[in-house]
Amino acid sequence: MSTNGFGNISIMTRSMAWLIVCFLVLPITIVFAVSVTDKHYLSLPEQGISFQYYEKLFTSGPWMTSILQSFVIACASTVAAVLLGTLCAIGCWRLGNRASDFVRMLMLVPIMVPTIVYALGIYQFWIDLRLLDSYTGLIIAHIVTGLPYVVITVSTALAGFDPRLEQASLSLGASIGQTLRLVIIPNIKPGVISGAIFAFIHSWDELVLALFIAGRAVFTLPRRMWDGINESLDPTMAAVAAVLIAITVSLLCTDAYTRSRRA
Repeated sequence: MSTNGFGNISIMTRSMAWLIVCFLVLPITIVFAVSVTDKHYLSLPEQGISFQYYEKLFTSGPWMTSILQSFVIACASTVAAVLLGTLCAIGCWRLGNRASDFVRMLMLVPIMVPTIVYALGIYQFWIDLRLLDSYTGLIIAHIVTGLPYVVITVSTALAGFDPRLEQASLSLGASIGQTLRLVIIPNIKPGVISGAIFAFIHSWDELVLALFIAGRAVFTLPRRMWDGINESLDPTMAAVAAVLIAITVSLLCTDAYTRSRRA
């Protein structure tokens, strides 16, 4: 095939890719447009742009309480998931046998099983442990579902780690803890950060578990949005969605920047 033929295929491929990207991004842009509507219902602005629903979001007690609760739960579950998931990935990497492969597969079960099935099981289990409608119950549930993201990203980072660095550290008199803290973790930091970002986004956006486990005491942001959709179509939900999208995109950009710096 001629060079022109390859060039045409490349142009067509890029064009299709951009069309798909535009198709996926279009609903997001509409959400931002609706969030600045001047109407009292979900619609595009007609007479001008208004930020009244952003003001309502950040001055409303119930909305701010839900944002704070979601933030606390996401931070707590992310810290625990990163700690446990990183140690699990490093342990499996050091063993490198069939047992470690089984453990990795076991860690992926929470994202392989449908969320509704996991939520039903955890709901019944939490009844016996009296953890329903509590921060502890929801944080533990989010830790379990956040672990796979950390294990995947850290295991990927460990695949490119030279084990001779660990051997050199141990041969020079460093303890296992020092080797872990000063040699292994700094070299796989991008994977750890990526896992933390994905675990945080997962916990921040999670709805199904909140519907089953949370009650009146714990009312996360996704659940308040869900109740708002069922009860009324308040444009404040569009402002909330826009804020969530902005936070998610900024975290993903941070992850991409970290990976590019490492590369």
